[in-house]
Amino acid sequence: MADENVSKDNERKGKGAFADFFAPVAGFGVSFSTMFRKVATEEYPEKPRPTQPRFHGRHQLNRHPDGLEKCVGCELCAWACPADAILVEGADNDDTPLEQGGKGRFSPGERYGRVYQINYLRCIFCGLCIEACPTRALTMTNFYELADNNRGDLIFTKDQLLAPLQEGMLEPPFPMADGMEERDYYQGKVTGPTNPQRDYVNARAAGVVVDESPRAHDEPGNVAASAPGEHDVVHTTAPTAAQTRKGANP
Repeated sequence: MADENVSKDNERKGKGAFADFFAPVAGFGVSFSTMFRKVATEEYPEKPRPTQPRFHGRHQLNRHPDGLEKCVGCELCAWACPADAILVEGADNDDTPLEQGGKGRFSPGERYGRVYQINYLRCIFCGLCIEACPTRALTMTNFYELADNNRGDLIFTKDQLLAPLQEGMLEPPFPMADGMEERDYYQGKVTGPTNPQRDYVNARAAGVVVDESPRAHDEPGNVAASAPGEHDVVHTTAPTAAQTRKGANP
């Protein structure tokens, strides 16, 4: 029994000496094993990696197919925000003729979001504002390049958040589609602008009626409800950080 224990001790000593001899080299084992592998470095920002479809990026205020805004100024998103990053001020739509001093209609229903601001210095991108929105007016895009060296530029206003006009859409204000109610818009019954809506917008642009609605530069808060898209840029698959800050929308 004693001889067996001695042999085991000698065996352990031999293995210990062997391990001690190769210990300095073994420390570089991980480095040597990865030297000949393919480099996994991401070439950012030259080749930004695409995000997941449901990534929480900068917000966007959406439109109906005819161009009217989906936001009804209910302020539920502002109440749901845990960081107090959203400011909304609603206003009533006015169907009074513009030549009689009416301000026009910007969304279906009674109200629209006259002022809309998101402070990205506070926003934590939790998505609770999206869940609270009853009209799917507010969604989140895949843009994440929001860094800036000016704090003021990180307070996005409505003209930056509002989705640009797509092909066929009209620029508000203009009446709702004939024979349609607010619920018809949210049920998908409106697929595009009607001829009376086009005639209304064309007549307004031709100066037949005077648009007396407030412009973005008339009031604080960068309202931009009557002239949406002033800072929008053309859609792009790989927007730069500057485009993202100035109103690019995916």
